[in-house]
Amino acid sequence: MTEILVLYYSQGGAVRDMAQLIARGVESVPGAKARIRTVPKVSANCEATEPDIPSTGAPYAELADLEACAGIALGSPTRFGNMAAPMKYFLDGTAGLWLKGVLIGKPAAVFTSSGSMHGGNESTLLTMMLPLMHHGMLIVGLPYSEPILSSTKSGGTPYGASHIGGAMDDQAITEDERKLCIALGKRLAETALKLGQ
Repeated sequence: MTEILVLYYSQGGAVRDMAQLIARGVESVPGAKARIRTVPKVSANCEATEPDIPSTGAPYAELADLEACAGIALGSPTRFGNMAAPMKYFLDGTAGLWLKGVLIGKPAAVFTSSGSMHGGNESTLLTMMLPLMHHGMLIVGLPYSEPILSSTKSGGTPYGASHIGGAMDDQAITEDERKLCIALGKRLAETALKLGQ
C-alpha cells in the first residue's frame, strides 16, 4: 500500500474535519492508504509537555511518519495569513530529514481554514508550501478541471482545499468544500502512485 501522511493542526475542529475528508479522498484510490497525524500545541510554559499520545483524536506525528510516507497533505488553521505556530514549530524540527533528502520528489498538498472569506486562506496555503518546497517536494494543487472551483461561494482555491469557518468557527464545512477536500486527497494519492511506478 502507498501511504499518504495527512498531517494537521486543529484548534476548533474544522481542519481536523478537513483532514478526515482528505483521507477519504486518499483511500478512494486503490492501493493508497491515509495515515492521519497531528501536532501538539506550543506552550509558553517551558516546563509544559504534552503526553506522547493525545487523549483524543489522531496520534502526534513523528519524523518517522514523514520519512515513511509517499506523500503529504499538510493542514493548519490560518493565523494572520500564515500557518499556526504548532505546525511551524513541528516543521522547524525537520532539518534532519532535509539533510538526508528523504522528502525530495514526493508529492505534497496543503489545506486550511480561516474565520472569513478574506481571512488569509490563500496566503496560508502559499506559505505552507515553502517548507515543503525546501524539502524538494512536488506541490499538488486543485486544477480548474474541478468544476466546483469556478462555482463555489465558500472555500476552495487552486492552491489547495480551504474552508470558511466563521469568526466563531461555527460554520460547517459546505458541500463544495467537502468535495474539494476529497478531490485533493484523491489527486495527491493518484500522483504518489504515478511517481512510485
